[in-house]
Amino acid sequence: MSGTFDITRLVTFGDTNLVGNVYFARYLAWQGECREHFIARNAPGLLDQLRDGLSLVTVDCACEFFAELYAMDTVTIRMSLAAMDGHRVAMRFDYYRSDRGSEQLVARGSQTIAVMRRGPDGMVPAELPVELATALAAYEPIGSGR
Repeated sequence: MSGTFDITRLVTFGDTNLVGNVYFARYLAWQGECREHFIARNAPGLLDQLRDGLSLVTVDCACEFFAELYAMDTVTIRMSLAAMDGHRVAMRFDYYRSDRGSEQLVARGSQTIAVMRRGPDGMVPAELPVELATALAAYEPIGSGR
């Protein structure tokens, strides 16, 4: 893999459930947060297109859990490109606890988005914007042949 786009955040009590560990849905919210930070930093021109009818529609997402996170842990979410195919983009997310002297993989997730445009008859597939495709290519697995 040529690289990952990383965000690091402090887990707060608001991220946890009554048991004290991070609520499972937070991991999916962090995928969206990571994706949005990526766009803001690497494809900011996409924001105007999103205001003008373009949509990034999440068509699937998943997360596997390997260890617990708790309030005041530091988590690093690493996003990488899994695939680009037509108007769809698949991303991978690795979640690491990164505040105990070494990193521990605590979860692994995935998400696929479809690039769509709002039209008079509803949502229709749209071309992947060049700016987004170029930005994502930097996080493409080595040897993928694209």
